[in-house]
Parts: sequence; C-alpha cells; structure tokens
Amino acid sequence: MSLADSAKRLNPELLLRASIAVAVLTIGLKTLAWWVTGSVGLLSDAMESLVNLASAIFALVMVRIAARPADEDHPHGHHKAEYFSSGFEGLAIIVAALAIMWAAAPRFLAPQGLEDVGLGLALSVASSAINGALAWAMLQSAQANRSMALEADARHLITDVWTSAGVVVGIGLVAASGWHWLDPAVAFAVALNILREGASLVWRSSQGLMDKRVEREVMDAIRETLTVFEHPTIRFDHISSRRSGSRRFVHLHMHMPAGWTLGRAAALRTSVEQALMSAVPGLRATIELLPTNVEAHFEDERDLI
Repeated sequence: MSLADSAKRLNPELLLRASIAVAVLTIGLKTLAWWVTGSVGLLSDAMESLVNLASAIFALVMVRIAARPADEDHPHGHHKAEYFSSGFEGLAIIVAALAIMWAAAPRFLAPQGLEDVGLGLALSVASSAINGALAWAMLQSAQANRSMALEADARHLITDVWTSAGVVVGIGLVAASGWHWLDPAVAFAVALNILREGASLVWRSSQGLMDKRVEREVMDAIRETLTVFEHPTIRFDHISSRRSGSRRFVHLHMHMPAGWTLGRAAALRTSVEQALMSAVPGLRATIELLPTNVEAHFEDERDLI
C-alpha cells in the first residue's frame, strides 16, 4: 500500500485533532521566532497560526455534526454542516490578513533591524515542514471522504506553508541587503495571499449551501450508468442533481410502457438505483416512474395554477 493510500484511510476527525495539536505547536515555534528576531513578517506568520487553531477546532465540531444520522428535524441529514466550517475558516483567514496589514503598516514609517535571524528562520522552517506534511495527508483523506471541512483546513495549512516560505525569503533578503522596509513589505504580501485564499473558501462554501450540482465527472458516471438501461421503450429525462457535504443526490424520471405491472416497473427502478449508487459511492438516487407517453412539465404555466 502506498503512502497516499494510507493517508486516504485516515479518519477526518483524527486528522483534525492532529491539526489542532500541530497548530498549538506551530504557534509556539513561530511566536518564539518572532520574539528572537523582532520581525513583523514572522509575527504575521504566528498570527495566521492562531487562525489555524481556531479553524481546526471549529472544523472538528462541524465534522462531528455532519456525521450525525438523519432525524425528524433533519430528514436529509446534517452533511451541510461542513460548509459552515469552510465558510468560517475563510472569514477567519480574511480577519487574520487584515490584522497582519494593521501590524505591518507602522513598520513602513519606522523600519526596525532584525536580530538572531538564523534561529528565527530555523524555527519557521521547522513549523512549515510539520504543516506541509499534515496538509498533504489531510488533502488525501478529504478527497477520499469528500469532506469540505477537511479540505478547507488542509488548504489553509498549505497557505500557511507558502506564507512561511515568503517570510523566510523576505527575512533572508533583509539580512543580506539591510533593507529593513522589506520586512513589512513581505508581511503585506503574505496578507494579500491569505486574503485571496480566504475569499476563495467563502465563495466555495456559499456554492455548497446553494445546492450546486454534482461535479462533471459524477454526472458523466450517472449518464453512463443510465445508458446501460436505455431501450426503445425505456428512457430517462429531467435529471437534476445537488451536493450536500459529502453526499451527492440525483433525481430523475424513468419512462416505461404503460402496460407494465407495478411490480415489474418497481423491480427495474430498484436495479437502476442500485447501479447508480454502485457507480457513485455515497450517491442517493430518487427515480419517479412515468408511462412512456406522459411528459412532466416544469416551470410551465400550468404548474402555477
């Protein structure tokens, strides 16, 4: 079994617990790096790790809620809870970016020299390596489990890695050139980068809450499966789909001869539903039966009567 396959088998809740622990560790390392160097760039990096911690805790809570079974008040389950986690993380990233800009702005007017640069950079690189390894494992598991909350936390960690890389390069340039204004400039660049990532997460969360259709590859698998059952007397139409967290839903009409018995029609419908759910793991299929010569009309004036 490859390392990637092993990562895909990891439980999302376990990985989010690890993310919380790693966030605490990296906050300590990056805060120490800022303390020994006085770099506002490293301070911005440490502030983003605080956001990592809050986001990981919130994501863990939302993943637990999303795993709850359907109940009387939520007959379709709680899967959309993960989108709240992703949206919260995006907003938290945006707040962190604005805070970084606020902290860096005074340094343009009063640049300060840096101290113990070597130690500070070593601490930042060490924390980035830990974040990078965890983010890779989380992305593998998020893909396998279709977890929006886990993916959002992983992408936030990746942003943190790029942030740290930018800070390391910037501080290295400051030490080599003596241009102290580069330190707040790097902090601003870091803030703009994570601001972009935060806006992206908020947008994707909103799309999930808006019942966006399933991915193109999933729809292709659905249509390919239906083709197997198509016949001159059997056809499918009015196919609609939506996503809800890790779940995928499809609704469609199946037309068949009016002379068929209810038992025969129901048996075929069951076969089609099972084939669809086998082709797309986690899919929930709803099929309405209609006679061949009967058409359903949506958004027609008669629907408003």
